[in-house]
Amino acid sequence: MAKTRKHRKEMTYCLDALELYLADRPDVWISGNDFLYYEKGNPKKVVSPNCYVVFGVERRNRDSYKVWEEGGKLPSVVFEFTSRKTRREDTTKKVPLYEQVLRVPEYFQFDPTGDYLKPRLQGRRLVGDRYVTLELVEGRLHSEQLGLDLVMEGEQLRFYDPRRGVWLLSHEEHAQRAQAAEAEIARLRAELDALRHQCG
Repeated sequence: MAKTRKHRKEMTYCLDALELYLADRPDVWISGNDFLYYEKGNPKKVVSPNCYVVFGVERRNRDSYKVWEEGGKLPSVVFEFTSRKTRREDTTKKVPLYEQVLRVPEYFQFDPTGDYLKPRLQGRRLVGDRYVTLELVEGRLHSEQLGLDLVMEGEQLRFYDPRRGVWLLSHEEHAQRAQAAEAEIARLRAELDALRHQCG
């Protein structure tokens, strides 16, 4: 579970934005804070990423993700939102797990409070058998797996689509924009009606 409101907000944005970004693909599973079991018959071989994306599997509801039931498909990218309680696990336990066991091509960490990671946004990419640390350029990293830039914007992590030149929004942000657009249309209609009345 999210440790603070900031952590919960970041996880919600991550899941929402990626679900909307990949909404037209039937072969992707996006989830987080659920159990990912990676060895059949051994329930101790489990991890719970804050957010992860698996390509090449059916988009359907799952209570948990069991690798052996999904044709051996493993996550292509994982996000962890580091806190005081998870800092050590995210680095000392999960890095070797994602690198050597699950072979996750990209692993990103973000510290919503800015207290535990320096820099707050960090990324690793699998090259051969080992992770290489990605260089943070002007507060951003690029995900080859997703085709997105990860950008530190104030205290938040945001996704930017460099191909389309747009920022990815959450469901809530889309709803807020729609409401604002409706309010603007209503205002313009009222102004037009008032002008017609004056000219009438």
